[in-house]
Amino acid sequence: MSEETALLSSRDHDEYGTRTKPDAPFNTRVRSIVWGVLTLLTTAVLVVMLFFLDDLPDSLKSWAGGEPSDPMFAALSILDKSPIIDGHIDLPILARYRYANNVSSIDLNSGMPAQVDIERLRKGKVGGFFWSVYVSCADPDAEGEEFLNATWRVRDTLEQIDVSKLLIEKYPDTFQLALGTTDIKSAISHGKIASLLGVEGAHQLGNSIAVLRQYYALGVRYVTLTHSCHNAFADSCGIAPGKEPLHNGLTPLGLSLIDEMNRLGVLVDLSHTSDATAIQALKYSKAPVIWSHSSARTVHDVPRNVPDEVLKQITDLGKDAVVMVNFAPYFVAPDGLANVSAVANHVEHIGKIYCDFDGIGEVPTGLEDVSKYPALIAELYSRGWTKYELAGLTGGNLLRVFEGAEKVSKNLKAAGAQPVYDLYDKRTDIPRGGWNEL
Repeated sequence: MSEETALLSSRDHDEYGTRTKPDAPFNTRVRSIVWGVLTLLTTAVLVVMLFFLDDLPDSLKSWAGGEPSDPMFAALSILDKSPIIDGHIDLPILARYRYANNVSSIDLNSGMPAQVDIERLRKGKVGGFFWSVYVSCADPDAEGEEFLNATWRVRDTLEQIDVSKLLIEKYPDTFQLALGTTDIKSAISHGKIASLLGVEGAHQLGNSIAVLRQYYALGVRYVTLTHSCHNAFADSCGIAPGKEPLHNGLTPLGLSLIDEMNRLGVLVDLSHTSDATAIQALKYSKAPVIWSHSSARTVHDVPRNVPDEVLKQITDLGKDAVVMVNFAPYFVAPDGLANVSAVANHVEHIGKIYCDFDGIGEVPTGLEDVSKYPALIAELYSRGWTKYELAGLTGGNLLRVFEGAEKVSKNLKAAGAQPVYDLYDKRTDIPRGGWNEL
């Protein structure tokens, strides 16, 4: 045996002379068998996907990239990946009027009155929502024609912010305070419900833009320009049959308020506003706007719903916006006709979705509480909406608009935009000329 032959032979045997490398023909046969089996399996999967996909159970159909035949199965699958982000839930006002804001008396793990508790939020696949820190409009006689008399609206709003944050803190395994889109995504990724704060009416600002800044510091990320009353900033649409305009839309102070909301990154909410206020705000705001809980006036004609004239402005002006559908039966359909299908009609007309719970006394049939959100998604799926469209509607559209507002805020600050110091021109308590007037 030559030295080269001995070296090659030693590579195939261990120190005891036992053969350690199989024959090359054996390796070839094994590889051929493995590749043959893999080819057969691949061919079988392709045949099933091409010719028998519709016959598979929904669980396998989704795995294979097909569309489930059962709308509810499809809805739950979509919501597992893209949970609901609700624009407006009135849990804080329930805490105020039923429990005197005593958080120790509130058990969100039990069956709460009205439509919201932790079990139903989880069942409804809710990934986030705005806690509405609403307080009612003041008595018009008490505040006066020019909104100058103190009515405790700011104090009461601070109490509602407080009770909301205390409830969020009480259930840290369920809720996570969110101050922006990054926080929303983080909360959802950790299996928590992102909790944001929204002020439902600029009557809660005490005619002061400085109050807006302090609300922002406390976590507020949207302000509705009006509730059902006019205020120093803008006109409201009121309640049916509507409300006579006072300012014909936005006041100069209202324009300044939007400037500061844009600078801070606070979403401009146009629910409850008059049509003139909505159109002017759409044109003026540098950032995308929202309607936190409004339906389509063409589908059901009440003043609180958004008319096509305003919806068309969004496209005509090249703006971005999201309209979050209100579930209160009065805004959905005539008496006794509000149900899942009727709500879906509004969604299809507007092209976007969200809603309002715990601020309504009645509910649509089939959408009795927050656990029923999947029923609406299933209804839209059965009407031909794709999983991508529905994923956008459940939360993606709101995130896009919110990110747009955050971007505008960042750019304004980078460009040197200063805080807005404008005062309500009817105020007499602060001298305009400074020390010279003292």
